[in-house]
Amino acid sequence: MNFQRHRRLRRTDSMRSLVRETHLHVSDFIYPLFFVEGENVKNEVPSMPGVYHLSLDLLEEEVKEVVSLGIQSIIVFGVPDQKDDCGSSAYDHNGIVQKAIRQIKEIAPSLTVIADTCLCQFTDHGHCGVIENGYVVNDETLKLLAKTAVSQAEAGADIIAPSNMMDGFVAAIRQGLDEAGYTEIPIMSYAVKYASSFYGPFRDAAHSTPQFGDRKTYQMDPANRLEALREAESDIAEGADFLMVKPALSYLDILRELKDRYPLPLVAYNVSGEYSMIKAAAINGWVDEKSIVLEKLISMKRAGADLIITYFAKDAARWLKDNQ
Repeated sequence: MNFQRHRRLRRTDSMRSLVRETHLHVSDFIYPLFFVEGENVKNEVPSMPGVYHLSLDLLEEEVKEVVSLGIQSIIVFGVPDQKDDCGSSAYDHNGIVQKAIRQIKEIAPSLTVIADTCLCQFTDHGHCGVIENGYVVNDETLKLLAKTAVSQAEAGADIIAPSNMMDGFVAAIRQGLDEAGYTEIPIMSYAVKYASSFYGPFRDAAHSTPQFGDRKTYQMDPANRLEALREAESDIAEGADFLMVKPALSYLDILRELKDRYPLPLVAYNVSGEYSMIKAAAINGWVDEKSIVLEKLISMKRAGADLIITYFAKDAARWLKDNQ
């Protein structure tokens, strides 16, 4: 009888390791951090077990733990005390994100600090831009996004990561950074960001739920594939240095298409809803958290992601170390 014996390469742990095609490394992970004003604040986000709002006086302990685990990159989000209709604290020199970045770079200069660049956490209406007649207007928003990016670069951000999905946002931010002298600061574009139902816990963490309507006029329709390619092509033409797909798990096909088509580093955002579902199931004893998380992260790498933004970064770093 003539047939292939594929199981020969699965016979032992060492054999499976020898022929393994895709690998996770701690350097693949980008860990999100949420900072708030105040003192001695460490409040767990209700819908995200293990994720905290931190005040800046507790920043050093958290950053040192991240570094000790071998994580090389973080992405910074801020929740301000005060909000207004144009999100002015997003581009305030003494805004929460800017202050956090400066402190982080003092504590861990070699840590790559990525600044999320959007207005939704800072506007009183919760949308990602300027509102006129109940609609998010594109071009006026671009001016504020460029201003925000420059203020983040001034604070010491190593990478600017605009997440707003306005048309032309990469071009506007690139121009703003270049004119301010930050020609060497790269842009990690949220190039393909869907209007997803998986963002609910993040909006809890960032206090950014829209006060009216939704974000479907600027974030992408989950049904669309070709639109994702158009978005990515636009961002590359405008000067993006990284491309991101958000969310990751339900859009692995999009990750693979972008990886096959474009030469830029590709980032998968393992979003809050994906995190919280696993956490809830693990707390209830329905799944083994370690094995399901590592399987999920390896699927993103296999689909083409070079980097993964994940709330599981610290846990995954520990698990990978244990497996060595």
